[in-house]
Amino acid sequence: MSAPTFTKYVLKRPWLKRWMVPFANWYADAAGYRKLGLRADDLIPEESDTVLLALKRLPPKEAYDRVFRLRRAFQCSLQHQLLPKDQQTKPEEDYAYLSPIIKEIEAESRERNDLEAMVVNKRKKPNNSAEKEAAHH
Repeated sequence: MSAPTFTKYVLKRPWLKRWMVPFANWYADAAGYRKLGLRADDLIPEESDTVLLALKRLPPKEAYDRVFRLRRAFQCSLQHQLLPKDQQTKPEEDYAYLSPIIKEIEAESRERNDLEAMVVNKRKKPNNSAEKEAAHH
């Protein structure tokens, strides 16, 4: 369920990273979610079972903080206002807290599917009469 990413590709190429980081920061700022006090992972839709399970696995403090951020952002949206600068999410505070759990759940699901699809073949016991014939010849 997690979005495709080419982060590893960009991070392995310093020249591309130097070009992309300012653009990524500009884009995150232009998206406006930080001005409402949200983090990027707060924007992940809760419509899939994987995300719902990831939300259940969040530590209680992180889950509480997430609900607080969402309610505060909803209130700001209703009032057509942005948070004061000191309450807006800073780039260093905007870290992935839900995405790693989602990736872990997806890996568990893939492993479970692989194990369930595995076919176990039993070894055939050698036929005693065939062994006796082979021994006599």
